[in-house]
Amino acid sequence: MGAAVAACARPNAARVLWCPAGRSPATAARAEQAGLEPVADLGDLVEQAHVIVSLCPPAAAERLAHDVAERQYAGIYVEANAISPERMARIAELLGSSARAVVDGAVIGSPPINGKRTRLYLSGPSAAVSVLERLFVGSAVATPVLGDEVGRASALKLAYSSYQKASRVLAAVAFGAARAHGVDDALLDVAGARQGSYLLETGYIAKTAARAWRWGPEMDEAADMVSGVGLPEELLRAVSQTLARWEGSKGLAELTPDEALDQLARP
Repeated sequence: MGAAVAACARPNAARVLWCPAGRSPATAARAEQAGLEPVADLGDLVEQAHVIVSLCPPAAAERLAHDVAERQYAGIYVEANAISPERMARIAELLGSSARAVVDGAVIGSPPINGKRTRLYLSGPSAAVSVLERLFVGSAVATPVLGDEVGRASALKLAYSSYQKASRVLAAVAFGAARAHGVDDALLDVAGARQGSYLLETGYIAKTAARAWRWGPEMDEAADMVSGVGLPEELLRAVSQTLARWEGSKGLAELTPDEALDQLARP
């Protein structure tokens, strides 16, 4: 997602930089394909970039923001990860003393490649938000604005992903239970009467397993958010714990649905 979104900014930016330090060869290949310009280290990136867009696994978001804040970043920092509004507020406070502005962002949709489009929802200071709007104008990244209150974009992301991702996990558990009792074909027949049921998309079970390493922390962030407004968090904590059973499946593109279900059935 990071490389694809960054590539969409290239027509409207003088330069689009990225920091390869500590990143994998696969990440480097995506950055090169996207036409991004590498810098030596994070210090160089902080010194040269007028806008930094943070797109990383949610568990790393606050640590990255701290590293940027330590270097007294003076530009616009866009925190676009799937984190709770409370964590977003901490990051805004962390960077507020040096950064020109901190913008809350939320990416919803597939990576903007091969004709696909995505949305980068924004909330924060209007002047900084306008810079982001101009940066992506005419590209495959739309930039809906949710107002000037930092935390709104994060709340939208987690509200949406808590339902979408929990539904995928619940579908996998339901299909696994049906398979264990030999009624998986019958379950598919029942689900076929319901338009748009995730139960029909058995191929997505393996994709869910391969993404569990980053979906789990995202569900914990969502649990923090709902708990903060007095809603029950137990469901989303259980989703995170369920995803942890797939922790060894990170990035396994060749994983089959049956293999994923076998892993899910093992404590």
